[in-house]
Amino acid sequence: MAGSDIDRLPPLPLNQLDQQQRAAAQAIIDGPRGALYGPFVPLIRSPELMETAQRMGEYLRYRSAIGTRLSELAILVTARQWDQQVEWAIHAPLAVQNGIAQAAVDAIAERRVPLALKEDEQAVHDFCIELQQNKRVSDATYARALVLFGEHGVVDLMGINGYYTFLAMVMNGAQTAVPALGVTPLPA
Repeated sequence: MAGSDIDRLPPLPLNQLDQQQRAAAQAIIDGPRGALYGPFVPLIRSPELMETAQRMGEYLRYRSAIGTRLSELAILVTARQWDQQVEWAIHAPLAVQNGIAQAAVDAIAERRVPLALKEDEQAVHDFCIELQQNKRVSDATYARALVLFGEHGVVDLMGINGYYTFLAMVMNGAQTAVPALGVTPLPA
């Protein structure tokens, strides 16, 4: 049975946060994100989980071994696989700003194989699709990613898939409201 699409864990007023929640929220506000939004809205109910997740996400999003452009591509593939509108609204524009072609973003949104990806983008796309859909990666796809990114990059790529799947599950379960960023929602 489908949910009602009502935000189950909406933003909490700052004056309703306990000391641990306030400290966790402030750490995110003071960090590179600059605000408490998206998955951190429901996660604030579990501040230790949120703090731990935030640290992992900060690394994977801003400092991963595959770089921001390819990380954003991996995030989009994951968001599409999980029909995660908040992740999509936040990361589709970031992917384009970081060098992913708009045509590739549109293809991912429409569940089409993007055409004319760069070699490293194709490797990331294929790796993510296989991992998300097949729950494993073929030897050939793994070997191609290993040559391009090394073991550090491959582990970070798996980490990005896992982390953004976690966030998608949190936001899908909480029915987190999509921010009004002017991004076309993912089609059904």
